[in-house]
Amino acid sequence: MNGIELRKAQSDEAEEVSAVALRSKGYWGYSDAFLAACRAELTFTPEQCRSGALIVAESDRCIVGFYLLDGSPPEGELAALFVDPVWIGAGVGGALLRHALTKAAELGFRCLVLDADPGAESFYAKYGAETIGSVASGSIPGRQIPQMRFDLT
Repeated sequence: MNGIELRKAQSDEAEEVSAVALRSKGYWGYSDAFLAACRAELTFTPEQCRSGALIVAESDRCIVGFYLLDGSPPEGELAALFVDPVWIGAGVGGALLRHALTKAAELGFRCLVLDADPGAESFYAKYGAETIGSVASGSIPGRQIPQMRFDLT
C-alpha cells in the first residue's frame, strides 16, 4: 500500500467522496437503477467532510477510499467505508478499517455497529465484526442488509 496517505477530508471534497462511494457500490454488480436509488444515501456533504470524522485515503492527490465514524461513546457507527474499485484488493480497505477501529477506540467507543453491503459482510468479518441481525436498506424498499458489530474492548 505504498503511496497511500490517510487524512481528514476537506469540505470541498464532498463531490469526489460521493463519487467514490457510488463507484464502490457499483463494484458489486448492481444495476444502474439500483445505483440511482442509492445515490442520495451515498452523497456526502461538505459538512460531513469537514467534521473531522470523515477520513480519506489518498494517492497522488486522488481520493481512493474513505470512512466515516458517527455517534457518541460508548457506542458508535461505522457510517461508511468505501474504496474505489480499482483499489479494491490493494490493502486500502483494510488500512481504512484498521484506522477507523483504532480511532474509535481512542475516542472512547466500546463498539461500532455498521450496516454492511451483503457483498462486504465477509470483509468485515475477517477483521472481527460479528453479524448481529439485519436491517432495512436505507435506499431500497423491502431489502434487508446485514447489521454487524465490532467489539472494541
